[in-house]
Amino acid sequence: MPSSTAVAAQVPGPRPGPPRPVPPRADRPIPGQRPAPRPKPGPAPRPGRPTVQLLPVAATEALDRAEEAVDALLESGRRPGDVLVLTVGAAHPWQDHERSFGEEHYWAQLADSSDVFYADAATNRTLRRDVVVLVVNENHAERAAAAARKALERAAKLLVVCGETDIVAPLFA
Repeated sequence: MPSSTAVAAQVPGPRPGPPRPVPPRADRPIPGQRPAPRPKPGPAPRPGRPTVQLLPVAATEALDRAEEAVDALLESGRRPGDVLVLTVGAAHPWQDHERSFGEEHYWAQLADSSDVFYADAATNRTLRRDVVVLVVNENHAERAAAAARKALERAAKLLVVCGETDIVAPLFA
């Protein structure tokens, strides 16, 4: 007669072993090591303010310097539709050329956003692009300062100022 005690049946498969050591986490120091010193925070960038780049040249050379800046921006990979060129003094020649086709055609190019757009810095139209190139091609300090303030609001990421930058530099300090 079989016994009433049951014999434990062996279950095939792996048997549990000792627990594995847990690898150290990056935020937990290894015993005996000191945590790396934290870098001291620098001045925090102003939220929503674009980077400002000043390219000082005489007012008479500001348009040429702005053209070089636009070429450099495009060569670095910026899309033409991301760039707005504003002039403080005389209009950019390309602006004059485009306006010769009529105001409606000229402003339609702004909405199209497929090419660099050239405008007077004093315009009251809503203008905003990632990059604004401000051409300070006039030595009138009040007009240049007002244009610089507007350009700063219109640039989402980068403001490049070409020309008499000593007039507007204090605004960006």
